[in-house]
Amino acid sequence: MSASRGARRIEIPLADGAVVLEGRFCDEGEGAPAALIAAPHPLYGGSLDVPVVLELAHACAAVGCATLCFNWRGVGASSGAPSGEADLADADYRAALDRLAESASGPLVAAGYSFGAAAALRCSAEDSRVHGLLLVAPPPALLDAALLRNFEGPALLITGSEDALAPATTLEEWTAGSTQVELRVLAGADHFFATTPGAVAEAARAWLQAHFRSSSASA
Repeated sequence: MSASRGARRIEIPLADGAVVLEGRFCDEGEGAPAALIAAPHPLYGGSLDVPVVLELAHACAAVGCATLCFNWRGVGASSGAPSGEADLADADYRAALDRLAESASGPLVAAGYSFGAAAALRCSAEDSRVHGLLLVAPPPALLDAALLRNFEGPALLITGSEDALAPATTLEEWTAGSTQVELRVLAGADHFFATTPGAVAEAARAWLQAHFRSSSASA
């Protein structure tokens, strides 16, 4: 496992200057791949410190992939009012993606958990900077299956067998026959993965190692 070069707090201003997001950037050096990891719903406790977000960041560090985790507007040290509106979430995610692209020179992976996974998919659909998708418990009610089918890079979806918000049966239908999209169903896990600690990180690490492992990461 490679060692992260250390996390530092950064600010992510939106274009209009009205909102500045709190971010945590872990650098892995020149040319390393980099992942933007979005938290779950800001009105239901979603922040950059929830366990699944931390698991994803750990998985990235294990393969030498830089990470930028951020808090939605109105959460933690991010300014503005908390909101569950998709258009505002997309504005936050795009601003963070721009900030990551400024800081990292390697291929970008758009990642997120639940509400954050939906924003990651929406914002990556037509962004040529994004080379991969890592979506944990993506709720089909918030997604457009066509965006997933049309994404040209590798994608990994992770859900639990007991997840009522991101049901495996629906995601299996969406990914059936795809050579680009992989689906991992974690047995016994629900939407919060509390009964399967470390399983999300392991699934993400294996996929990242196959597709985005940094040349500087140790075996």
